[in-house]
Amino acid sequence: MSELVRMEGIDKSFPGVHALKAVDFELQPGEVHALMGENGAGKSTLMKVLSGVYRPDGGRVLVDGQEVSLPTPKAAQDLGIGIIHQELALMRDLTVAQNIWIGREPRLSFGRLDEAKLNADTAAIFAGMNIHMDPRTPVAGLTIARQQMVEIAKALSYRSRVLIMDEPTAALNDAEIAELFTIIRRLKAEGVGIIYISHKMDEIKRISDRVTIMRDGAYVGTVAAAETPISRIISMMVGRELTDEAVRIPDLSAAETALEVIDVSRGGELKNISFSLRKGEILGFAGLMGAGRTELARAIFGAEPVDSGEIRVHGKPLRIRSPAEAVRAGIGYLSEDRKHYGLALTMDVRANIAMASLKRHSDAIGRIDEDALAAIARDYIHKLAIRTPGDRQEVRLLSGGNQQKVVIAKWLLRDCDILIFDEPTRGIDVGAKAEIYRLLNELAAAGKAIIVISSELPEVLRLSHRIAVMCEGRLTGILPGGAEQEKIMELATQRNGKTAA
Repeated sequence: MSELVRMEGIDKSFPGVHALKAVDFELQPGEVHALMGENGAGKSTLMKVLSGVYRPDGGRVLVDGQEVSLPTPKAAQDLGIGIIHQELALMRDLTVAQNIWIGREPRLSFGRLDEAKLNADTAAIFAGMNIHMDPRTPVAGLTIARQQMVEIAKALSYRSRVLIMDEPTAALNDAEIAELFTIIRRLKAEGVGIIYISHKMDEIKRISDRVTIMRDGAYVGTVAAAETPISRIISMMVGRELTDEAVRIPDLSAAETALEVIDVSRGGELKNISFSLRKGEILGFAGLMGAGRTELARAIFGAEPVDSGEIRVHGKPLRIRSPAEAVRAGIGYLSEDRKHYGLALTMDVRANIAMASLKRHSDAIGRIDEDALAAIARDYIHKLAIRTPGDRQEVRLLSGGNQQKVVIAKWLLRDCDILIFDEPTRGIDVGAKAEIYRLLNELAAAGKAIIVISSELPEVLRLSHRIAVMCEGRLTGILPGGAEQEKIMELATQRNGKTAA
């Protein structure tokens, strides 16, 4: 079978970073080829070369056996190469059809929009994908999963034979993932080649034919997905074996209570939530989508007002009305959306680490001690093993895992006693995950009180000393660390005292 795409010896450098080092990659028609590696391994850079975003410094790209030039994204689209980014780029106020054909709308005489053809062409693409969606639906009313389908349809409207999917299931639930996989299998059967980037090992085994692994900008190897154990793939990614250690639960019976939440309610989102958190404890929060875990975290942090109930910090009742008040009370919150709520992406590493502690490093008239901040930033870069050319690197240029470490450094510098981690490893590779886990355990051992919210049950089980389970805004139970997954899921579906079918 002739190759659909071949990339040979692709090289790419940026100031201070050798991002790609003579990387090889190939894709067959009708193949799902997973591309894996730690954050910063070069996966996205390689795909940006293939999709015309970056021009390589060396190497060549062949499509159907012919060497091609890809100076722009349009040049890639004209060759049938489409990419669906992790962060969807749809216009919410336009309809589904308008988003798919924007800039290419069919016209009648005198330039009038041919809405009938616009919607009919969209319906034809949806029929080929075997999905049911009204082309006239505004994108703002769609779930993330449905938006993902629109992005796929948009790529197919260019007659794409190569489809690059970057973390396509990051915000999808199990039912939505199953729907996406059905479409991928249908496209595969039609001869479309799919490059699938994900950190979720179970997905890779379910959907891909082959796996190519990258590390530190270099090609490591390509293996058959069905025949290669997950442990082997992980070791190729990180260059070392990772052990999945059972959680070690410390004796906290004499530890001081750092945080108490008593009968907290907010609208229909939170319903009489009560729990306590001790110093040195990691309290995991499990639950299905919509359970109210993030809403609870934001209420504790003062980002959302509560209707009733009480929050106590070190035994003292506090009315926390803003994040600034929460920070003054010693509470730090790492949002699940670090790019919008945790980082100033266009600012450098030093500024982001210092952001929550500037007053402590300023004189009486507000002048900042830049030398002191530089030393502090370099110290945290070393302590947390943040991979960056230096403390003046813009945070937007770091990988997801290293961006997360910068947020952690920010709150460590602030010396918060209570830390809330909401989806701390979302979009982060297995190697970076292991480092974050180690860091959380070290913080707990140092006496920090930690809440971890995660949609990944193995993560909750690996980290938590106790596990709080929520369902539809209620706390349905608190279990000891190492609890059985079946019991957690039973509580996670327990609606109004009854377990959901």
